[in-house]
Amino acid sequence: MTALHWKLVIDANDPHAQAVFWSETLGYEVEDNSALIAQLLDAGAVPEAATLDFRGRRAWRDLIAVRHPDDPYDEASGTGLGRRILFQRVPETKSGKNRLHLDVHTEAGRRDDEVTRLEARGATVARHVKEPGGEWVIMTDPEGNEFCVH
Repeated sequence: MTALHWKLVIDANDPHAQAVFWSETLGYEVEDNSALIAQLLDAGAVPEAATLDFRGRRAWRDLIAVRHPDDPYDEASGTGLGRRILFQRVPETKSGKNRLHLDVHTEAGRRDDEVTRLEARGATVARHVKEPGGEWVIMTDPEGNEFCVH
């Protein structure tokens, strides 16, 4: 069996703000799809209303992704071909606990510093966990999605 390519998709009210938060949290790059978008606009395949200006370049209004800076990407579309997270706009706000979440691993002894850095960026500490198997901090991103800092 061939390994499958995948991406994590997260529903968001403001996908661009989420992309900024997570790119800065993980050290990822926000994908630049402007060349593909320009091509599709020029061909009349998508309406201008499906796009917006994001950081001085054309981006999709309702979708944006972040990718690991070391992973390959398609230069024609800007789409990452490795580790990536796609944020898609949805009308409803988050309700209930996530069934899937990210674990962010810090360097040894740096967890508290990382928690402080993320709080300054808009994350919130939900609780500290200490169990025989380890210690971590459960946090929420600016839209309330849970993630753990180890």
